[in-house]
Amino acid sequence: MDVLVCGGGIVGLAAAYELAERGADVTLCEKGSLGNGSTARAAGGIRSQFSTRVNVALSLASKPVWDAFEERFGVDIGFRKNGYLFLARSEATAERFRENVRMQRELGAASELLTPAEAAERCPGLDPEPFVAATFNPEDGVADPNLAVQGYAGAAREAGAEIRTKTAVTDVYREDDRVVGAEVREAGEAGGTASERLAADYVVNAAGAWAGRVGELANVDLPIAPRRRQVAVVEPSTPVPESAPLTIDLETGSYFRPERDGVALVGGHFAESDPDADPDGYDEGMEIDWAAGAVERAGAYADYFGPETRIRRGWAGLYAVTPDHHPVVEESAPGFVTAAGFSGHGFQHAPATGRIVADLVLDGGTDLVDVSGLARDRFERGEALTERSVA
Repeated sequence: MDVLVCGGGIVGLAAAYELAERGADVTLCEKGSLGNGSTARAAGGIRSQFSTRVNVALSLASKPVWDAFEERFGVDIGFRKNGYLFLARSEATAERFRENVRMQRELGAASELLTPAEAAERCPGLDPEPFVAATFNPEDGVADPNLAVQGYAGAAREAGAEIRTKTAVTDVYREDDRVVGAEVREAGEAGGTASERLAADYVVNAAGAWAGRVGELANVDLPIAPRRRQVAVVEPSTPVPESAPLTIDLETGSYFRPERDGVALVGGHFAESDPDADPDGYDEGMEIDWAAGAVERAGAYADYFGPETRIRRGWAGLYAVTPDHHPVVEESAPGFVTAAGFSGHGFQHAPATGRIVADLVLDGGTDLVDVSGLARDRFERGEALTERSVA
């Protein structure tokens, strides 16, 4: 079976690897370089603390791969299990936390409900006063997305996949109602070489922030919008211990996590508006005013970020966002599979998604995770999901 994967981020590479491992003839086309879209600009979080069963299930199905990544792929991705710490300021959020922990533990996650004092024990610089409850999972953590891209790309090639960078998918072909291939164009000095038609039994849309445009080529309307998010790298006034968890003040949207040598990442989306971005022309730099605000917000509940905190650098990347912050994972048209719109969670859910895509293509369905609720027609049916644990 010939399969064309559109997109060389972590989701596309995981799908290419799983398909090639199972004997498919795979060609992956990436318009830039591997992992150079959202993956390279991700914060690297891996967690099981979500508010919907399907997101928790995707996390738990991905967990065995992350836990044994170096053994399986020969690349150390620097996976540090410092945990994720979610903080609640209101009793209404605390009650949702209780419900989330019950559900997460029922599915097999090691999540626990904490008092504010217990949260401060996990994160010594935390001021417990503004909070009424917290949740923590010691198996959550962070890894290096770029190293994970290297691992999946190498394994996909070894399994027989052809990976073509600087090669854009410019059209998708149908015969009757079925997708049968795509037009691709390799970038050249003069703006591009002659187009090439690649026949395929299946085309996989794993194009992340570009997924809506690829869908349009196949006459598939995908409710996926590119949204800009920023991250700042700072030198805190008090070093954040490397053992501290990734900490999220859920109701304000502020978060931080340690890096090496006392440095920290600080982030969050605070603006009331959230306009669509042009994935080919957005500002990849960090705005200093936003960074100052992010540090101030973090400093309001963690004493690491006092007036002496220095902003070193930062960047902006894109979330591929759906209206309910859940991906679209489905066969969107005969011969056209979509795996996109993860709304900031694509890195951590890539291992499970790769398996699911291979199952959909080769078996017509999957039993790894029930993804029936992730079809795009959920919005038309009034069955959109609600993910509240979004940072």
